[in-house]
Amino acid sequence: MAATAGAVLNGLGSSFMCGGRRSQALLGIGASRIGSFPVGTRKLVVVAAAQPKKSWIPAVKGGGNLVDPEWLDGSLPGDYGFDPLGLGKDPAFLKWYREAELIHGRWAMAAVLGIFVGQAWSGIPWFEAGADPGAIAPFSFGSLLGTQLILMGWVESKRWVDFFNPESQSVEWATPWSKSAENFANATGDQGYPGGKFFDPLGLAGTLKDGVYLPDVEKLERLKVAEIKHARLAMVAMLIFYFEAGQGKTPLGALGL
Repeated sequence: MAATAGAVLNGLGSSFMCGGRRSQALLGIGASRIGSFPVGTRKLVVVAAAQPKKSWIPAVKGGGNLVDPEWLDGSLPGDYGFDPLGLGKDPAFLKWYREAELIHGRWAMAAVLGIFVGQAWSGIPWFEAGADPGAIAPFSFGSLLGTQLILMGWVESKRWVDFFNPESQSVEWATPWSKSAENFANATGDQGYPGGKFFDPLGLAGTLKDGVYLPDVEKLERLKVAEIKHARLAMVAMLIFYFEAGQGKTPLGALGL
C-alpha cells in the first residue's frame, strides 16, 4: 500500500501531470509536511491511514453526538461511542465511570456464575440462599453487616485511594506481611489490571519468567475488550434476575430447568 501511494504521488509530481515548477513546488511542500525521504531524484511518501472509530450503530451515518460523541475517541477498551446521556463529557468523570463499570462488571460476572452453580448444586433459589433455615447457628443480620463493612470497607477504601493516587496502595499497604507484598504490585502498569502471578496465575495476559511477570501487551488489550463485553452482559443479566426474583422466579426456573 505504501509503495502504491508513493507511486501515485510520484506520478502526480511529474511535469506531465503537474505542468510546471510551481505545481511541483506546492506538491513537494505538502509531501514534506506528512513525512518523506528522497529515493534517487524522486520522493517516496508514506501515508498511514488512521483507524476508524468503532460505532455502536455502524449502519447509521450522522446523528451528531448521539451516534458519534466527540468526547469518546475509541481509546478505551470496548468504546463504541455509546453515551446518549453525555455522562462521559468530563474526562475526570469518564475515568471514574470506567473504573465503576469495570468493578461492577466483575462482581456481576461472579454473581451470575454463582447464581447458576449455587442453585444447580443445592436447589435453593439465589434470593433465598442467605436465609436458609436449616443453617447451623445462623448469624444475625447485624453481625453480617458489621463483617461486611469491615472487610469490604477496608478493601474498597484502599481501591478508592489507589484510584486517585495510582500505585500508592499496591505494595507497601497491600498486605501486612511485607515479605510477599511485591507479588501484589501492578505488573502491567495499567490501573485496574494488576496482572502478576497472583492476579493472572494462568498467564493469560503475560508470562512468568524467572519469577518475573512479563505482560503481553497485545494479549492484554484483547482480553480487556473481551472482559468489558462480558461484564456488560453480566450486568444486564443481573438486572433481569432481579426482575425475575420480584416474581418469585429464578433463572433456571425461567429456562424450565
